[in-house]
Amino acid sequence: MWQRPGFLIRRLNQIHIALFFECCKDFAITPVQYGLLTTLSERPGLDQTSLCAEVGVDRTTMADVLRRLEERGLVKREPSPHDGRLKIANITAKGRRTMKDMYGSMREAQVRFLGPLSPEDRAHFVRMMMQLVEGNNQYGRTSLKHFD
Repeated sequence: MWQRPGFLIRRLNQIHIALFFECCKDFAITPVQYGLLTTLSERPGLDQTSLCAEVGVDRTTMADVLRRLEERGLVKREPSPHDGRLKIANITAKGRRTMKDMYGSMREAQVRFLGPLSPEDRAHFVRMMMQLVEGNNQYGRTSLKHFD
């Protein structure tokens, strides 16, 4: 079992999430929420479908994540000026402050996660993961736009 990629990937995901929550416990933000805030800080004004493609989560999950962040005042949704049927999302000033305050804790989680690897192996590991995601992107429940 320890040689199976699926098992190892699932286990690494569990470890990464545990480290993220341990390091970022003071902020009550999940990794998916942090990813969404990061996306909105870099690309403001995206609609829900575009956010799904950027972050790689399904519409139902995205709707829940957006609702929770909006309730906390970290994200604001409003009708699109170009298409009234769509709502666009933007990170708020409070959301930006939260991301700034969280950055060191989030980096600590990443450093601890990759800590057992040498700097060269870390870079190689990330490149290999990107190659696997890119080569298999079409098989995910949602396709990441970055790799299309």
